[in-house]
Amino acid sequence: MTLKRALDLLLALVATAVLLLPIAVVALAVRLTSPGPALYWSDRVGRHNRLFKMPKFRSMRTDTPAVATHLLQNPAKWLTPIGSFLRKSSLDELPQLWCILKGDMSFVGPRPALFNQDDLIALRTEAGVHELVPGLTGWAQVNGRDELPIPQKVALDAEYLRRQSLAFDVRILWLTALKVMRSDGVAH
Repeated sequence: MTLKRALDLLLALVATAVLLLPIAVVALAVRLTSPGPALYWSDRVGRHNRLFKMPKFRSMRTDTPAVATHLLQNPAKWLTPIGSFLRKSSLDELPQLWCILKGDMSFVGPRPALFNQDDLIALRTEAGVHELVPGLTGWAQVNGRDELPIPQKVALDAEYLRRQSLAFDVRILWLTALKVMRSDGVAH
């Protein structure tokens, strides 16, 4: 087991224990404010382009097309009553602690692509980024999040691949916390 994996496990266990009550409250709020399950499981692309199931608290209606949000004609019309809040606060991401515990994700790495984001997957593979375990947050997220065009995201992911270290991960986690507190870079 690598140091990064050991730290991911330890941090995920602590975060799960500390956040158990907020996770339960968010799950209940999702169920009470819109029909359907509290969690949405999407097929995501992981390390070596292997597919895995990634949970999020459901912020969109159950009949939303399975495409990246920026590809929807009017993303706001698909949001649940609390969907915008969940996304801006990043509370919709909390169930991904499960993926970190399983080893499908890390705290820091490139965000996992949707299974049908062929352009992003191809560019990441070409840049060698597909060798990384995807992350809850990453260098691209702290440098623009939803606002970045795909080639720029991949360039930032490739930069992370070259620069990865424990100190760089800590910096990214710190910058993520600041971005989340300010809701920076959330388009919908």
